[in-house]
Amino acid sequence: MLYFNTLRYLKGTQIRHRLTFRLCRPKPDFSQAPQLSGLKAEVSFPEMPVSLSGENRFFFLNEEYAFSSWNEPERNKLWLYNLHYFDWLRQPGISEEEGDRWISKWIAENPAPAGNGWEPYTLSLRIVNWIKWHLSGHALSDDARHSLAVQTRFLMHRLEYHLLANHLIANAKALVFAGCFFSGPEAGKWLAKGLEIYREQLPEQILPDGGHFELSPMYHSIILEDLLDLKNIHAPLELDDHITRMLHWLAVMTGPDGRIALFNDAAHGIALDPEKIHDYAEKLGFEKIPLPDTDILLPDSGYARLVRNGMTLIADCGEPGPSYQPGHAHADALSFELWSRTEKILTNGGTGRYYASPERAEQRGSGAHNTLSIDGSSSSEVWSAHRVARRGHPLGFELTPHGAKGTFLTWMGFRLCREWILEKDALILRDRIDGKKGTHHIEQYFICAPDTASSEVSIELDPKLSKNAAEAVVSYAFGKFIKTAKIKGSIDSKLPVQLNTTIRISEKSR
Repeated sequence: MLYFNTLRYLKGTQIRHRLTFRLCRPKPDFSQAPQLSGLKAEVSFPEMPVSLSGENRFFFLNEEYAFSSWNEPERNKLWLYNLHYFDWLRQPGISEEEGDRWISKWIAENPAPAGNGWEPYTLSLRIVNWIKWHLSGHALSDDARHSLAVQTRFLMHRLEYHLLANHLIANAKALVFAGCFFSGPEAGKWLAKGLEIYREQLPEQILPDGGHFELSPMYHSIILEDLLDLKNIHAPLELDDHITRMLHWLAVMTGPDGRIALFNDAAHGIALDPEKIHDYAEKLGFEKIPLPDTDILLPDSGYARLVRNGMTLIADCGEPGPSYQPGHAHADALSFELWSRTEKILTNGGTGRYYASPERAEQRGSGAHNTLSIDGSSSSEVWSAHRVARRGHPLGFELTPHGAKGTFLTWMGFRLCREWILEKDALILRDRIDGKKGTHHIEQYFICAPDTASSEVSIELDPKLSKNAAEAVVSYAFGKFIKTAKIKGSIDSKLPVQLNTTIRISEKSR
């Protein structure tokens, strides 16, 4: 039943393309590369953090290793993906000689089509990064240009229609970049296919309120940078409206500390920071959008931002993600994050692993978020690394005169209603749980941000609840786990039950 309830949401095209993807393995085409088009970028591309040091050591996902091979079996797959992406060509200080050496090394040691480097997503990012390297004033050798053509031809036959979502967008970006970088009929086919994917996917993937439909601020930032890159090379697409709405959404989902809120799969240090994205957009002619200082509801994404009395709160009452691709979903319904001025007070658990592991399972569950669980179940049935079986659904979300109110139906059939009320010196939570007959075990969770001192915040649970202090682990970045305090309230009760919580922040902190 777990598999059935996971697979039944897939589109028929995904199943068909998955069979094709597994059974049909195209042969690489080594014919001569097309001529270059003379493509130029309007402004410089944003730099990336330093990942490669002079001792041939690479630092990804907060793990550093000396280079040994491109497909070292002892390294986790995502770390190796980062090696193959070549994002690190955009770090400051890499000379043309060093960049050319690594590109030549990759070509020599990664024969088509074996290894992680020939998977569609890694192909897509590397194609773009090699072209960006050239557009940033560095020469690509004849071998590198030939390899780019071979990689793009192979990608054309490995488009990720079985996954869709952000993976297909990454494929399309690579085709548009290659189609603009080269000239002639073959390049024209690459460009036409990339544009076709964008024109089909953007209306679905970018919601009317500007959010990317996977509802992860991190992936939203990645897709937004993609569109800005396409604008930078004058790709023949109408992007201004999408970019403007996405910039507004990003501002709403950015805390006063300048960091993205941690909902669904989200961590710092993967996508560009919001400030860098807004600076990049401004260079390309878009108006810089400040952080909102009033209450805002993102009705299509299911997020709300509340701002008053020195406090900022971002709350979630949205879908887990697109029904046919919830791979980056967490069971974070009715969770929230809270800041006092620029300091984070309450945080969601973040994302520290991307492979199936106890840490991954815990951080996707409701217990790693500032929300509730009933009878030990999360709001949606998350499992493995990127799977969701039965899903919960929002029943309503609105701003109120004093905050916001949301209602969510969990996959187990419990109806949760939460109201967030921001008063002068406190956040008031009013929770109501309805559902099945009998006695049920209810838990309420509050995760303190790692730097929050206990003297700065007071969590007054409903008197009906038993209060327990526990240790939690928060991941603001991949591969990094920080211990912090977690407050848990629990009760065994018949339904319906009403719970009232008061969270006070010290005047000094405010």
